[in-house]
Amino acid sequence: MAVRRLDSRALDPVLDDLALRELYAHPPGLTRPSVRVNFVSSIDGAITDGDTVSSLTTPADKALFFALRAVADAVLVGAGTVRAEDYGPAGGSAEVQRWRAEHGLAPIPPVVVVSGSAGIEPDSRLVTAARVAPVLITSATADAGRVAALERAGVRVLRCAGAEVTSAEVLSALAGLGLLRVLCEGGPTLLGQLLADDAVDELCVTTSPLALGGQASRIAHSRTAARRPMRRGHTLADDDGTLMVQWIRDRS
Repeated sequence: MAVRRLDSRALDPVLDDLALRELYAHPPGLTRPSVRVNFVSSIDGAITDGDTVSSLTTPADKALFFALRAVADAVLVGAGTVRAEDYGPAGGSAEVQRWRAEHGLAPIPPVVVVSGSAGIEPDSRLVTAARVAPVLITSATADAGRVAALERAGVRVLRCAGAEVTSAEVLSALAGLGLLRVLCEGGPTLLGQLLADDAVDELCVTTSPLALGGQASRIAHSRTAARRPMRRGHTLADDDGTLMVQWIRDRS
């Protein structure tokens, strides 16, 4: 793996894990949750090869994935992605945990799941393997028995006011927990909702050097389209053809 910046005038050396963390560090002094989204897709826009993203990931994409987690207060994800990808808790090596502590972050970020129906299982790997309690943001109408079972298993459950979980309520819940550096890892429904509500501050898209065809979903889908102009930030590339572009939503 040889990841280099394409947006720099200088000939940058290969970026190692530490350099990626520094490059993608969140700005200081945040007063509200800043939502960064990370996705990988094929050249022709597919986000899965079958049911999961595993065949699309490359060494460079994995390095960026872990670097973005290393600088986040929380990992935000939809319940469908938790189920499809058999999500485990966020962790990190002892070195990563030391680095986070040295930079004012909790050693391990919690995984925050959005699901109006409380659609995760108490015996899922996300719950049973967690060293930091996962958080579930769910609706007022979620099944009380399911919620109680999750709470008994150690999940911190936050209920919203209505029958749906809105983006505003997600952001309010994150702010209330002091989780301002937010990394959203999908899925397409959650990203579509966040885009529709103009709640995405940054979108990191890795293009895997692979064309797939087929009928796979795109990285975001919603009932209606929403135009969200963004400017290009960092552009990184690996020798294997992987391309990683950061898109930033300016809020002037």
